[in-house]
Amino acid sequence: MNRTLAGKTLLVTGASRGIGLEIAKRAARDGANLVLLAKTVEPNPKLPGTLPAAAAEVEAAGGQALAVPTDIRDEAAVAAAVAAACARFGGIDILVNNASAISLTPTAATPMKRFDLMMGVNARGTYCCTQACLPALIDSAKAGRNPHVLNLSPPLSMRDHWFAPHVAYTMAKYGMSMCTLGHAREFRGHGIAVNSLWPRTAIDTAALQMIPGIDRCKCRRPEIMADAAHLILTSDARTTSGNFFIDDALLAEHGVTDFERYAVVPGTRDLLPDFFVD
Repeated sequence: MNRTLAGKTLLVTGASRGIGLEIAKRAARDGANLVLLAKTVEPNPKLPGTLPAAAAEVEAAGGQALAVPTDIRDEAAVAAAVAAACARFGGIDILVNNASAISLTPTAATPMKRFDLMMGVNARGTYCCTQACLPALIDSAKAGRNPHVLNLSPPLSMRDHWFAPHVAYTMAKYGMSMCTLGHAREFRGHGIAVNSLWPRTAIDTAALQMIPGIDRCKCRRPEIMADAAHLILTSDARTTSGNFFIDDALLAEHGVTDFERYAVVPGTRDLLPDFFVD
């Protein structure tokens, strides 16, 4: 299998910062076309990263960028973004459902507005974007272009300790993972791969930095997720589908032995584990 995304068109949600931006930049290094979706257009002092800045970084890395301000809870806006992508680049080969909302709160401390946000962005947004991109992905498969959907969501575990501290967030993230489970089987006949990717450890992103008590020195950088995503998205869609990959395990399977380069502080041994990995 040719391990390059050169000439492929990727639509990435939540692409203005963090893991989504790193996945886009990794694809750009191959010479891919990137359609970047996010809400942040103007700088926010509390949350660094904007869509125009992300587009500039993608083009500096070697790719072509189309930035489309989009709230993925709005199905009309998503449809317009997909239409713009197809008009600019002639189609879509890969969808990366990265956008996510988080609130690590127990039931009594989770207002329904926050519940609706997490369900709307994580579960509904992933489903909406996948549905909107499906015709283009089917066309990509017919053209032999190896189409993929990648959801940034965890392996499904019914152990109650993953639910009890933050039922709403777990439901929303598992909604994304259930899309992987179902769509992998549903789209198999089209030749479209659907997989999930999740980190073993906490990843140093702007969103993580907003959670009190997180020690960034015990995290890995988002580049580890980008490198793992690249392996998935360059794999054979006909044989690599329905998987719930863990970043370092996947990289190790492909011969990566040096994980120190991904550490925020190389040499740190007690890295913070992420949620949902048994």
